[in-house]
Amino acid sequence: MLGNLNEQEIEEVLLRNVTGRIGCYDGSRVYVVPVSYAYNDKYIIAHAHEGMKINIMRKNPQVCFEVDEMQDQANWRSVIAWGVYEEVLQERERYYAMKFLVSRLMHLQLSETARLPEKELVPTKPDQLKPIVYRIRLGERTGRFETIG
Repeated sequence: MLGNLNEQEIEEVLLRNVTGRIGCYDGSRVYVVPVSYAYNDKYIIAHAHEGMKINIMRKNPQVCFEVDEMQDQANWRSVIAWGVYEEVLQERERYYAMKFLVSRLMHLQLSETARLPEKELVPTKPDQLKPIVYRIRLGERTGRFETIG
């Protein structure tokens, strides 16, 4: 059976998961990239280093965020949300955003790109880049599912 997820089911999918995909647009092409995240009922919280994704979102902060739960090809849930990219610049906010993200990810085995900075958000070496902490303020959300039962 195919169907639509209701608001509560969409919320549950976003809360249960820690890996999603951001779609962003630079004016000529779309870029979609996986990210590790934490969700707090309003925002997707994530971090990254300077690169294509950050540069595109700074230019055009309108993004799409997608999360899938796949048991198999006939049993799945998918959520798509549209939102606005916002860099977290204030040090206190950055600290609490990263603390929240760490609390969600710390018990998982993560890839090198998803790992959180070993030290605080301040570089320890002059040539070390400070990670960018950002959030996506979610707006419209939709979800679908398929189940055999």
